[in-house]
Amino acid sequence: MKIKTQSKKVNKAWVNNHVNDPYVKLAQKEGYRARAAYKLKEIDDLFHLVKPGMRVVDLGSTPGAWSQYVKRKLSECEAPKETVAKIIALDLLPMEHIEGVEFILGDFREEETLHQLETSLEGQKVQLVVSDMAPNLSGISSTDAARVELLIELALDFCNTHLELGGNLVAKVFHGPAYAGLVQKFKQQFKIVKVHKPKSSRSNSSETFIVGLGQL
Repeated sequence: MKIKTQSKKVNKAWVNNHVNDPYVKLAQKEGYRARAAYKLKEIDDLFHLVKPGMRVVDLGSTPGAWSQYVKRKLSECEAPKETVAKIIALDLLPMEHIEGVEFILGDFREEETLHQLETSLEGQKVQLVVSDMAPNLSGISSTDAARVELLIELALDFCNTHLELGGNLVAKVFHGPAYAGLVQKFKQQFKIVKVHKPKSSRSNSSETFIVGLGQL
């Protein structure tokens, strides 16, 4: 019974912190599906990633807050002539429709999913890939490090095929045994690599974001 009581206290504390979180409140006020939108907004404000008329892929998109942000940002600016902005979101989990965002349900490692993506892109590459993908953490550091590393490598491999030269990638990563190696892999693929932890990222979270600028 003591274990259950402790668990309930922890859950109650988490719910209380979540409900009173200023970014949760702001997301509700501004119509974002999750507070994560403000993480991407801060990164974009800092590095100027989302630009008029660009093609963007959102990996691990559900529930859709990052796609929402990109859509709003693209809608604010007039695109150059003969350019058509496109946002494609991919996830293993269903995502509620967002006007102006094409959603593909599936694993982008699988041929069928990639075929859908390539059909939508009509042979063109994208200028920006954003990835908020995160593994189910087990609490075992070696296992979790391997899972995080795999997702980052998948995002980098995806960029090798679908991101144009000079394009940019934003990917979530967690501090751990694989962290330094992942930053190094970014440096092998991008001209400039920056690491940033947004203010909207909870202070007790080990998450941070690697930004690769200018794919080689």
